[in-house]
Amino acid sequence: MLLQKETTRRKFLLGSLLALPLTDIVFKGLTAAQAAEMAAPELVDYKPIFFSANEWQFIMAACDRLIPAGGKGKAPGALETNVPIFIDQQMHGEFGEEIYMQGPFNVNAPATMGYQIPFRPQQIYKTGIKLIEGWCQTNHQKSFHELTDADKDAVLTQVQKNTINFSELGEGSLKASQFFSELLSDTKHGYLADPMYGGNKGMKAWIAIGFPGARASYTEWVKQHNIPYPLGPVSIKGERA
Repeated sequence: MLLQKETTRRKFLLGSLLALPLTDIVFKGLTAAQAAEMAAPELVDYKPIFFSANEWQFIMAACDRLIPAGGKGKAPGALETNVPIFIDQQMHGEFGEEIYMQGPFNVNAPATMGYQIPFRPQQIYKTGIKLIEGWCQTNHQKSFHELTDADKDAVLTQVQKNTINFSELGEGSLKASQFFSELLSDTKHGYLADPMYGGNKGMKAWIAIGFPGARASYTEWVKQHNIPYPLGPVSIKGERA
């Protein structure tokens, strides 16, 4: 009961902070971006709404290897920016389910022919994770998330290059590289998207790359070249870093 009361109290205080004007928030020692980061869910406490518990462990581990923390300039990684939450929420929503699925499909058609996979994004994830987990159990006697970082990287590389052959594992409609492309693309999107979609917590990724976000006007910067933009990013909801 005490934990529930404290959680309710924390949400009330954060809601009050986010309702204040920016000047009041800064006066209290928090920027709007810091307040928004506090209000965003903690990854360790987040309960996935689309992925199962085992699938969630795979997503967490894979995203961590695709965008690890401590890159150039000590940039935050996928886990620090809630990328897995972004993917989970996208798969639970229309992005994961609503896609044109009228056949016929030619899985061997060239890329110029467009989307030829007879799976929705949701099915791509479910199928790909199941096959990779089975391969890891057979070849490493461990789940993907239990592997060393070096082994995780090796597995993901084999998936990307189709060295782990899905057709040999009984799946003839989806290639390993297609699953990898979907996962990598969604990881990038979660890292760089506006925080309102669940990822890029606290606009950390934007801060790391110097992206200004959804600022309304840049007229005074049009003719200024090779000069770093000095102002922090702004989210669609008006949060400022």
